[in-house]
Amino acid sequence: MKHADSRTSSLRVEANIGEGFWRKGPQDSLPPPDMTGAYMRNRPVLGAPVAGRKAWIIGSGIAGLAAAFYLIRDGGMAGEDITILDTLDVAGGSLDGAGNAEQGYIVRGGREMNWNYDNFWDLFQDVPALELPEGYSVLDEYRYVNDNDPNWSKARLMHQQGKIRDFSTLGLTKAHQWEIVKLLLKRKEELDDISIESYFSKSFLETNFWYLWRSMFAFENWQSLLEMKLYMHRFLDAIDGLTDMSALVFPKYNQYDSFVVPLTRMLKDKGVKVQFNTRAYDLDMREEAGSRTVTAIRCRSAGQEVQIDVGPHDVVFALTGSMTEGTAYGDMDTVPVLARGNEEPGDDSDWTLWKRLAAKSPVFGRPEKFYGDVKGSMWESATLTCKPSPLIDKLKELSVNDPYSGKTVTGGVITFTDSNWVMSFTCNRQPHFPDQPGDVLVLWVYALLMDKKGNHVPKTMPECTGREILAELCYHLGIADQIDAVAANTKVRLALMPYITAQFMPRAAGDRPHVVPEGCTNLALLGQFVETSNDVIFTMESSVRTARIGVYTLLGLPKQVPDISPTQYDIRNIIKGARALNGNQPFVGERLLHRVLGKTYFAHILPPLPDNDETLRERAESELAQLLGKGGQAFGKLSAWLERYSSNLRDKSK
Repeated sequence: MKHADSRTSSLRVEANIGEGFWRKGPQDSLPPPDMTGAYMRNRPVLGAPVAGRKAWIIGSGIAGLAAAFYLIRDGGMAGEDITILDTLDVAGGSLDGAGNAEQGYIVRGGREMNWNYDNFWDLFQDVPALELPEGYSVLDEYRYVNDNDPNWSKARLMHQQGKIRDFSTLGLTKAHQWEIVKLLLKRKEELDDISIESYFSKSFLETNFWYLWRSMFAFENWQSLLEMKLYMHRFLDAIDGLTDMSALVFPKYNQYDSFVVPLTRMLKDKGVKVQFNTRAYDLDMREEAGSRTVTAIRCRSAGQEVQIDVGPHDVVFALTGSMTEGTAYGDMDTVPVLARGNEEPGDDSDWTLWKRLAAKSPVFGRPEKFYGDVKGSMWESATLTCKPSPLIDKLKELSVNDPYSGKTVTGGVITFTDSNWVMSFTCNRQPHFPDQPGDVLVLWVYALLMDKKGNHVPKTMPECTGREILAELCYHLGIADQIDAVAANTKVRLALMPYITAQFMPRAAGDRPHVVPEGCTNLALLGQFVETSNDVIFTMESSVRTARIGVYTLLGLPKQVPDISPTQYDIRNIIKGARALNGNQPFVGERLLHRVLGKTYFAHILPPLPDNDETLRERAESELAQLLGKGGQAFGKLSAWLERYSSNLRDKSK
């Protein structure tokens, strides 16, 4: 038996809950499309591998590394038959982390993780741990850290130069809540090219909810309403933990050391080769009878033109676009200078490959929708390497634990709601780097608005040196008068990223290609700029998902990649989310549910009502009046039915 050809395989590798859930029967041996858990951990039984097959992976970010992993674990390929090509001289792509205490550390971004990243945890359950003894995995290590050190924030929102703003509720009026509910009910097809600010009211964009949401996920007001909707479904189970960030889990170290180091170590041990300083900029294709087959990869390596021939049974995986392409760097006294235009990144860019693919056929999407407006997709981050100073003294006041204890510090970003830049900062568990000295802390700062002057420094953030950004941070913390003492013990490294939220730009159907575009026989596209059934983007989970779909499809593996975790359909999460949106108070209709279900087996799906609540009957009838109008015929009939139903339950319980 050989690997099945992807063109003849009848298995739908990428499951879609919207298409298959209600059609279970003997003709379908697979579980429901969004089934997750141990049953989905099976590995397909393989026959003899395809003789001479090679795999070429363009990009060594988490998507490319995951593709290599699944080619080996589930595809049965030998590591020495897999080659990764990368423009950079280090693996990891956007999952970076570098530097030292003397010159300063730097991470361009950070990662907030979720429990139901099913593909991501599937991968790292089989990757040997970074520090735990042999036999333990990265997932084991992650769970050990987070189970013993729960995440939460006691200063999630701040304002007025150092004061904590009340963030106990999401601060939504009934009108704001209805805006969210209507968005959740809309079909995806209704939201092509619509922006967030064109849908929501201006007052909504000033609520706690929006400050919490946009700073946590890095959404801009002018970006995709569709993507925001998908995020709300994806993280519905976490909305009640949005205020204090208790729904999140974080790695022990920075993202490079926590994930890239153990995964690349494993792949190297398996024989996978990585070829750095190599830019793949085009793919030669043979097109016939509606099929497209890659025959060669065109690269520039060490200043030389290189053509890599792709054999008839070889497979190619290519990253489309890049969030961190064209990053401009600065430091304490240097302003970062962008080398990218607002509308065109140029040929010496990680966008070039996708641009050239798109020129060949519409099935490869429209990359210009994402790279064509740098002003709309750019923001800047600063990494602070800190020794004791007034900044650290202030940090201690805002931290859950002592910053030097190795436990949760701020519990995620702290956002200044009256910052013209919408500035946030965070201090994760320390040390943030394995080699970090004991008297050093690493903080991370970022802001969303790049065209506004600061509240303290009369410049836009991209116009500022690290020293000036540090001064703006100190101002919002209420220690502006101590900036000299802070600067004397702080090193700042800057990263201005023109495309960091390019994936959030408003889009329509067809703008992003599918993982395996129509007609492609040996090409899969990976990363944040490809289309999947229901998942979001800008997560490590989505990158791993694209890799897994690509591997299973091209190798024709008899295995399905499940749809996203079905938590959004769990009635308990829906009720919990409704409570959170309503200021943690019973929402309209909740007491009706208590009246109907309170004496049944399903009573446990309902959250307890407040102790000082009026009688359940009075409040339930009040809710009925709100919904149907008091005195109306429908109100009278339903009220009488509820009374008969409750009496019947009472009689049966005697």
